[in-house]
Amino acid sequence: MFLDFYQLREQPFGVTPDPRYIYFSPGHQEALTALLYGVETRRGFLTLVAEPGMGKTTLLFKLLKCWRERAHSAFLFHTQCDSRELMRYLLNDLGLKCDGDDIVRMHSDLNEFLFRETLAGRSVVIFIDEAQNLTDTVLETVRLLSNFEATDKKLLNIVLAGQPELAKRLSHPGLAQLRQRIAIQARLDALPPTEVIRYINHRLQVAGYQGGDLFSLEAYGLIAERSKGIPRLINNLCFTALSLGCAMQRKQITSEVVEKAAKNLSLRPRAPASRVPRQQAAPEIATRLWPVWQSFHAWIRGNIVKRRFIQSLAFCVACGGLVSYFGVRNRTRAIRSSENFVSTSAAPSPDFIPARPVADTHGEPQAHEFSPGGALENSANSFTYVVKPKDTLRDLCVSVLGRYDKVVLAKLQELNPDLEFPDHLETGQVIRFPLNPPKRRDIRPRSK
Repeated sequence: MFLDFYQLREQPFGVTPDPRYIYFSPGHQEALTALLYGVETRRGFLTLVAEPGMGKTTLLFKLLKCWRERAHSAFLFHTQCDSRELMRYLLNDLGLKCDGDDIVRMHSDLNEFLFRETLAGRSVVIFIDEAQNLTDTVLETVRLLSNFEATDKKLLNIVLAGQPELAKRLSHPGLAQLRQRIAIQARLDALPPTEVIRYINHRLQVAGYQGGDLFSLEAYGLIAERSKGIPRLINNLCFTALSLGCAMQRKQITSEVVEKAAKNLSLRPRAPASRVPRQQAAPEIATRLWPVWQSFHAWIRGNIVKRRFIQSLAFCVACGGLVSYFGVRNRTRAIRSSENFVSTSAAPSPDFIPARPVADTHGEPQAHEFSPGGALENSANSFTYVVKPKDTLRDLCVSVLGRYDKVVLAKLQELNPDLEFPDHLETGQVIRFPLNPPKRRDIRPRSK
């Protein structure tokens, strides 16, 4: 171990995200300030995008430490999950009991928890790391969590952190509603060479190094070149260089040692791609196409010149008939499948959040900000929901009850006598849903 050889108290280039070793470059400082401001002003959704190894998880831990005493926070890193698993992870990290898979009950427990924290004057912040792994359905569930809000502020702040694939996912037209709710988008870029030197010296200083320049100037430049300014690669390269320097009894790490370390880590520079001159490209293409032309010419001479045109034409007509037959057959199956799909329930869509009364600072319940006429009343067997833009009755029934059929529609009309136009919902309309889906009626003929 090289700690004693270089007089270090601890490992300066570790692999764990230790907030003590975070180096606040101008880009890191700007991202941290933006996220702190977004959480403090309760902007709702915030994102942090960075390449792998840029230290976004370390920055999230720093942000988590800053808000630990002023807010109730949860840190989620299990992103390969469905909507129910995400809600269970969230409730468990917030210290709430989660019994069963009832998504409606989970939302109800989370709403009550947010209500209590708001009355106590505390914010609730959720950090989701590696968010690029979330499916579109889970991202839609995360978006619906932003519906927990009061008339003047958000009750829940969500920070989505991930790789550049997250930004590409959010730019997809299907996630436009989520992208529009993101108030602050922070980003971490690679460190320039001057910042690489400051980054290495900062970590050495935190680890207790008090000697002269441990790395030569040429070694700094080579580290910046081979690591491309990515902190994780800088750590791996410096750790390997210090290990080799200790084995070689070098008190200062030179470019020679860094070169060997980069070779061990396969961090060698890429050779520039060679370009083929245009004068050479044309003959090369002609050479490749010549065998193709010879084969085509031989086929024409063997089929047309030798009077096999009729046989070839008949073969082509037969192939065309088969293609047409299977095309019509597949189209008929598609039409029948679409008709069956209309008559049955649709696939489950992301869960939505029922509207609940939000209490003011005096403890008196107030109506949801979208409710047209006062507080929404919930009974033991049903709850109410305020229609949002682009909501449909089919999607709401599938999300809450798991299906949409005649039995469900009859139950909804029983709970909502004024529901005259089920196929057309108005924004702000209040609909009452049963907590438990009605049982399907057995329509099979009885055996005699």
